[in-house]
Amino acid sequence: MPALDFARLVTGLREQTEVFAAAVAGGDPEAVVPTCPEWRLRTLVAHLGQACRWGAGLVRTGLPAPLPDPSGVDPGAPGGWGEWLRAGAEELAEAVRKVGEDAEVWSFLGPAPAAFWLRRMCCEAAVHGYDAALATGAAYGIADDLAADVVTEGMELMSHPRAETFKPELALMRGAGERLAFRPRGMDGWVISRLPEGLRWERGNGPGDVVVPGTVTDIMLVLSRRIPPAAVSGDRALLEHWLAHSAF
Repeated sequence: MPALDFARLVTGLREQTEVFAAAVAGGDPEAVVPTCPEWRLRTLVAHLGQACRWGAGLVRTGLPAPLPDPSGVDPGAPGGWGEWLRAGAEELAEAVRKVGEDAEVWSFLGPAPAAFWLRRMCCEAAVHGYDAALATGAAYGIADDLAADVVTEGMELMSHPRAETFKPELALMRGAGERLAFRPRGMDGWVISRLPEGLRWERGNGPGDVVVPGTVTDIMLVLSRRIPPAAVSGDRALLEHWLAHSAF
């Protein structure tokens, strides 16, 4: 289950949808998104808005459905993007509210509570909000608890027993006990252990063969490969290998 409760996930999705909507307001629909260079700004908008609606459908039916190609989704005229994005976020929140946050639904990891999709889209909006802001030069911001949950969700996804079934490349992340430590200022960090049987992680500020410090937002953006790490100590090659093979 998510570390944040249902109410916070709803407000978090709304907050990050607003950050995204503010970033794309007035932007050039054909602007290249530097961190998603295969996409134009319109495609990024289409992806986030449709992903929330897709998630809502999964919650309502409990059954799998293919994720639409964002290049074939029409988010409407740029002047209406904000309203369209907000409507998608609300549709998802309402779907989870209606079936119940603990209701069992489909996920790519197997059966999961409906709140899984609310959390997944909150994290998606958080990272893509940065993409949108970078593309348009807008301000970007995220609350510390949301940024921390993006990191935690990523750890949970990559260490899940079924993770290698949908991302076989994660087998390359197995190791002999190497440890990567991510230490955000003012809160507990995360330590990833690369073991022969797979990845393990824990909260805390334990030792690592490589250590990455920064704000919690910095850590979130480094792990999502949006910004380069700074002030790294220890085995930088270990970190680079992680970043090169952990993309979803």
